[in-house]
Amino acid sequence: MTSVRQINDEAQFLIEMANGNEKPLDYFYNKYSAKVYSTALSYTKNEQDAEEVLQDVFITLFDSASKFKNDASVSTWIYRITINKCLDFLRKKNSLKRKGIFSSLFSKESGEIIIEPVDFVHPGVKMENSEDAKLLFRVMDELTENQKTVFILTQIDGLPQQEVADIMKVSRKSVESLLQRAKATMRIKLEKFYPERGKK
Repeated sequence: MTSVRQINDEAQFLIEMANGNEKPLDYFYNKYSAKVYSTALSYTKNEQDAEEVLQDVFITLFDSASKFKNDASVSTWIYRITINKCLDFLRKKNSLKRKGIFSSLFSKESGEIIIEPVDFVHPGVKMENSEDAKLLFRVMDELTENQKTVFILTQIDGLPQQEVADIMKVSRKSVESLLQRAKATMRIKLEKFYPERGKK
């Protein structure tokens, strides 16, 4: 559990970074990089992309240290940066796909779209559940941005609903509603595309 002293120390570290001191960045990286990477991997489903987001998050953390308003915990603020960077990354990637730049997505023989394989090891998933996790991450793409964020933060990262509400700046009831809709949508998609799994 985060102590009041630790919260105050982290806020002070941000002030020091805002004044150009790079040393506190090591503290934040050592403490939060694993969490940031895990969240980024849930969004991107690609280890290299997750690493890129990870670097971007901590560059932004340093560059934007002066913008911290102390209206939430530092960890909540870092999660906000992480989510925004993940969503920005996916929007750019999807935009490139829509423009047809990734022609390799299409089979030359049939012209059909090739679904990108989900093949990575997620630190929050046990090896014996890896196959189920791959299906889960595939159908997660069918969710809205807010539904996906709530699902990742509560079900994969294991954050309490109130903390997720603070991160997203919404009510806890909104988080509950988004999670219910996310689960319902994913259940329907699983039954449609993977009927043998959806019935489990």
